[in-house]
Amino acid sequence: MQSPSSPENEQNRLNALLKYNILDTESEQAFDDLTALAAYICGTPIALVTLIDDSRQWFKSKVGTEVTQTPRELAFCAYTICQPEHLLIVPNTLKDERFANHPLVISDPNIRFYAGAPLVTPDGFAIGSLCVLDRIPRELSLEQKQALAALSRQVISQLELRINTAKLKQNISHLQRAEKALLSKNQGLIQIVNKLRQTQVQLILREKMSSLAQMVAGIAHEINNPINFIHANIDYLKTGLQDIVNLLSLYQKHYPQPHQEIQEQADAIDIDFLIQDLPKLFASMLGGSQRIENIILSLRNFARLDESEKKFVDIHEGIENALLFLQHRLNATEIYPQIKIIKDYSNLPRIECYPAQLNQTFMNILSNAIDAIEDLWVENTKNMNSNPDQIDCLNSQPAAPKIRIRTGISPENYAFVRIADNGVGITEAVQKRMFDLFFTTKAVGKGTGLGLSIIYQIVVKKHGGHLKYKTRLGKGSEFIVEIPLKK
Repeated sequence: MQSPSSPENEQNRLNALLKYNILDTESEQAFDDLTALAAYICGTPIALVTLIDDSRQWFKSKVGTEVTQTPRELAFCAYTICQPEHLLIVPNTLKDERFANHPLVISDPNIRFYAGAPLVTPDGFAIGSLCVLDRIPRELSLEQKQALAALSRQVISQLELRINTAKLKQNISHLQRAEKALLSKNQGLIQIVNKLRQTQVQLILREKMSSLAQMVAGIAHEINNPINFIHANIDYLKTGLQDIVNLLSLYQKHYPQPHQEIQEQADAIDIDFLIQDLPKLFASMLGGSQRIENIILSLRNFARLDESEKKFVDIHEGIENALLFLQHRLNATEIYPQIKIIKDYSNLPRIECYPAQLNQTFMNILSNAIDAIEDLWVENTKNMNSNPDQIDCLNSQPAAPKIRIRTGISPENYAFVRIADNGVGITEAVQKRMFDLFFTTKAVGKGTGLGLSIIYQIVVKKHGGHLKYKTRLGKGSEFIVEIPLKK
């Protein structure tokens, strides 16, 4: 029997395993379900979730055996972790020189078949495997191999979820103890509690912007390479096809009477139309690829991935990018017609601000404006359905939906952005609490109660500006963002 070698990155691999704090823990249903599913899909009597430390192979989950661990030198999975990119499949152990004399092959449990999918951590370390075993030689179908690999990724997801849940519980425990200690003190400590809540909002905002930045980076990475390839090769393709067209023209010039079969084919494909249409086609392809490049640029500008400090920026650009991302919500729906955007931009100087956070402000206000318009039209539809015999249904329709965006400079030397909608408006009860943390009037799962609270933190606390609003029930609302200009 050959002894398995250790991976080149063994110490780092062991550190990655120990990070999960999983060794010698009790069985858990989530892992047992994945193991049972692997055995069922692959049709084997034995399935294991194994973890390889420096001296042993320990089973976090097992089906078809009562053994909890084996020495590492006897572990089939010790070979699997040496090839983290691929499954290790041994159709017949007696015909594999690595295992032909293996104690677990020639004696109980008489393993004849092994298939292991490596458990690879997000940073690339193979810490064990999800494996299936049988006492008779066999093969796995392509679908079974793919399923085994997919289940191994789910094992890693459970490990990541487990460690993140532990951290979350620890954080919640710390927060609960801190809150209890604060509440036990006198009334004068309420200001500290409020400050902690504001810090919580900032952390949530930072996390949201970080997630947005990661999303944008991923989109840009995935789209840029293929679109650059297409864009770069359009000219080559255009030139090549033009050369073919030129060659065809020479044939037509020197052989004006082609063979009948050639003439019939030319008529069938309408060669003259193709020659005229090709330049238009290439222009359309070029325009489309440039459009995609512009969208990627807009994404990067909106998230401002490389700008975590104050910068001088054109806030109109942030507004336009927010409108671009919300365009699908501005289109006509079954509830309301297309929302018209009315822009009244002034000639503003570049504003010193935190660009990503200010962009998030415009996105939230515009999104709320669209929600308010939708709510008004939903309410009107309900009223019409409850009064089907009303004489003048047209007169009961709300005004055509619109959002007006104005920018300018106030007498107090503030740059302002006014975003007004003709939606449902805000009730007095909601106005008293709408900037409170976690307060929302939206249905469960639709709103978090963070939007306006975060906007207030961004505009007032981070930028030293003002956040104002005007509203009339059934007529709409207007939010005014004011950012101080640098003197």
